[in-house]
Amino acid sequence: MSDDVTIMIRDMAERVFADHCDRQVLAAAAVGQWPGALWDAVESTGLTLALVSEEGGGAALPIAAALSLVDLAAEYAAPIPLAETMIAAWLLDRAGLPVPAGPLTFASFDGSADTLVAARVPWGRQAGIVALVDGALLLLDPEIADVAPGANVAGEPRDRVTIDDVAVSGVPSPITADDMRAIGAAIRTMQIAGGLKRATDMALQYAQDRVQFGKSLSKFQAIQQNLAVLATHTAVASMAATMARAALATGRLLPDVAIAKARAGEAAGAGAAIAHQVHGAIGFTLEHDLQFLTKRLWSWRDEFGNEAEWNLVYGQRIARAGADALWPAITAGA
Repeated sequence: MSDDVTIMIRDMAERVFADHCDRQVLAAAAVGQWPGALWDAVESTGLTLALVSEEGGGAALPIAAALSLVDLAAEYAAPIPLAETMIAAWLLDRAGLPVPAGPLTFASFDGSADTLVAARVPWGRQAGIVALVDGALLLLDPEIADVAPGANVAGEPRDRVTIDDVAVSGVPSPITADDMRAIGAAIRTMQIAGGLKRATDMALQYAQDRVQFGKSLSKFQAIQQNLAVLATHTAVASMAATMARAALATGRLLPDVAIAKARAGEAAGAGAAIAHQVHGAIGFTLEHDLQFLTKRLWSWRDEFGNEAEWNLVYGQRIARAGADALWPAITAGA
């Protein structure tokens, strides 16, 4: 696919987000209101099927191009499961299953033969759930499930889904529960990159506009230093997102996703703190848009494993490989 086509798709997506992700929509979503107009606008463009094959009714975009939309949606704090739907549709299509219309999400279910449970399922109350159960992939209707509503810090639904006394069968899948977790970590890495980019832009603009003691904040050396550190974290998160997309494209989820999510999580924590330091007290208020981004950054940092968990995964992998493999791993990124 040419760069021109990728740019055209991103421009189309950005127009949709700019038109529908205003403060009123974000504030309503934060208290549990489903942004139906935003979802309809996104779905009508076909973006949700970007990774689905042409035979399956999708656009069959390369993973790197399609999933760059995840970063973009995060820049606008879009309160919809676009990333989850794109991945869930991709998993269904790869398994030879039809992709339904509407929002989708994905989860790995545990439990007995008669009861299946998944915790903190993104948008579990509103989306069809692509479920991984004992090595099989299937689509669950949330209407037959017992859903205990939950939310992350940003107010995005994170629900506990229980399926009782339901016989389920699906298509055997090479995807494991660990793979599913790594895929989730990869998309959260991309979202962190997008959210940090917008938070950095907001901090830079505020520092230029805000005048203190007769000059703009951007003229103060301490502020300049903080903004430089923030820009560094944002750049690193962007590279981590690129690494996560490459991992999904190649199927080499580990250790690449472990490294990417761990570093992006660190950037999210440090970056959100600096953005709020630059804005001062106003950035914490409900009236300011910064909090829509930083609440998501704090949430995405922990979801599908935080940096401590993924650093442990990578550390254990290195330890198992032995001392002789350490230097090649560092220099080759293996």
